[in-house]
Amino acid sequence: MGVQIRIGVMGSAGAAATPDVVSRCRDLGRAIAEAGCCLLTGACPGLPHEAVLGAKGAHGHVVGISPATSLRRHVDVDGSPYREYDVLIFTGLGLMGRELVDIRSSDIVVVVGGRSGTLGEFAIAYEEGKLIGVLTGTGGITDALAGVVAVLRKDTGAEVMYDNLPERLVKRLLAGISPTTIRARASRFRYSYEIATA
Repeated sequence: MGVQIRIGVMGSAGAAATPDVVSRCRDLGRAIAEAGCCLLTGACPGLPHEAVLGAKGAHGHVVGISPATSLRRHVDVDGSPYREYDVLIFTGLGLMGRELVDIRSSDIVVVVGGRSGTLGEFAIAYEEGKLIGVLTGTGGITDALAGVVAVLRKDTGAEVMYDNLPERLVKRLLAGISPTTIRARASRFRYSYEIATA
């Protein structure tokens, strides 16, 4: 389609992480950058920011979707990072509203660790038929998502891939997406939106 594929990394912003999980998140960011994709996060600290650091170490392009109204609030009130981002978008929507923008701005969504907020992002991505990767072994909700998907029994067009190796997960996700599938997912969303707002 002539545009850079955007891979959104969603995960724990505040939970403590082991050195192994931190390293794997950085490897994830590096793999995304080396694949020529844009890494997108909610511009928060924690595991998504570790992926940002990995991507920047590989000279990748990084976009942050902030819940704040300005850089001052983003840094001083939310205590969130900003220096490593190529682009910061200030939504002013708060944490919950920002999640919708995160997911809709991502062609692919990858979940690392995570708690209730990340579960919300996963639910939005699943409902909107996204291609979703789960980096297993990173704790949090990644340990439970296979069970959640098994009981949903709803065909939204979403596809969920699980892998414990960041580089392999990125390769599998990119093999599962093409300009045709991006257009089809966008078309399905447009149709759903038109029905909902008619």
